[in-house]
This record gives sequence, structure tokens and C-alpha cells, in this order.
Amino acid sequence: MDTMNSVKPPRMTALRELHEAETGGPFSILIGTILSARTKDESTTKVVKALFAKYKNAKELANAKLKDVEKIIRPIGFYHVKSKRIIEVAKIIDSKYRGKVPDDLDKLVELPGVGRKTANCVLVYAYDKPAIPVDIHVHRISNRLGLVETKTPEDTEQELMKKIPKKYWIEINDTFVMYGQNICKPVSPMCNVCKINKVCKFYKTRNAS
Repeated sequence: MDTMNSVKPPRMTALRELHEAETGGPFSILIGTILSARTKDESTTKVVKALFAKYKNAKELANAKLKDVEKIIRPIGFYHVKSKRIIEVAKIIDSKYRGKVPDDLDKLVELPGVGRKTANCVLVYAYDKPAIPVDIHVHRISNRLGLVETKTPEDTEQELMKKIPKKYWIEINDTFVMYGQNICKPVSPMCNVCKINKVCKFYKTRNAS
């Protein structure tokens, strides 16, 4: 955070914005996370805001017409597939869980299209429950720092859970995502301004003589 603030204070991640706004609560976090896959945060935020301006809860989205939902979420990637997916999820939340998103990992991953990352995002951003959602940023930065040596996000999650005290879990995704978007980018990372480069495996290897 010191590094980011010294360069340019980062904008909030899409999920943090949803958490702060609390328009729709856990359901908006769940749908927002599904929509955010392979989509820029700015687009996700706008689309989710527009979607929940029309459909206030799971019941309303469950009864929505596919073409109407597609029209709203068209600006994001894979909108055809995602429209069907979020309506399907809304129907299950409405019928099986009476409109309340479960706060249990095992129940969340039973929902169509919901993997561990999405489920963990719901736990962290909707319910403030300790979990480590691992996306491309968390996976990349964890490996670059040398915290883990893993090939998949799933493996990274398991290793981070072993190594990092539980009291820090809630902060990891939000902090690493902002860091990955602003400083430790996939291409041309800003190692020269990073205040933790002295303990970074990637930096040491990159600058080895």
C-alpha cells in the first residue's frame, strides 16, 4: 500500500466497490464476481450498477428475460454465456435458498459456474469471512515474491492458507489485485518503485548479474 500510494493512490477494486456500496448485499457480490471474469474492473462496476438498478434481488433476476439481461451486460466479455449463467444462479438462490446467498464454501461451489475463487470472493467481500480468493494477480504476485512455487491458482490458495496467518486472509485479494493492476503488472512490472523488492524473488532473479 505504501508503494501504491507513493506512485498514485489506486482506485478501489470492483468487488471492494460493491462491498462498500452494499446495493443488493451478498447477491450483488456473487453476481458481480461471476461477471468480473475476464473483464476490466471499470466495466464490471458499471454493468453491475446498471443490472441491479433494474433487478433488485434474486427473484427479479430469476424472472428476467435473457435478451433483456444480455442488453444490460453487453459491454463485458462473454455476455451471452454470463447472462444465462447469472439467471440460472439467481433461480437457484431464489428457489433453494429463499433469496439468501449461502455463506458456506461447499454450498457456493455447487452453484453453476462458481469455482473456489468466486466462492471465496463471496465469503470475503459479502460476509467478511477469512478466505483467500486467488485470481491471476494473487497467483502471479505470490509466485513472484517467492511466497509460493505453484502452477495453478488452486495450488496457490492451498499454500497461502498454510503460510499466511488467518487474520490477514481477508486483505490479500484486495491488496494483491490493486498491486497487480498498478505496480506488479504482468508485463513491465514497476520493480524500481516497489518498496518490497528487497524480499522479492522475481526482482532478485531479474537483476542478478
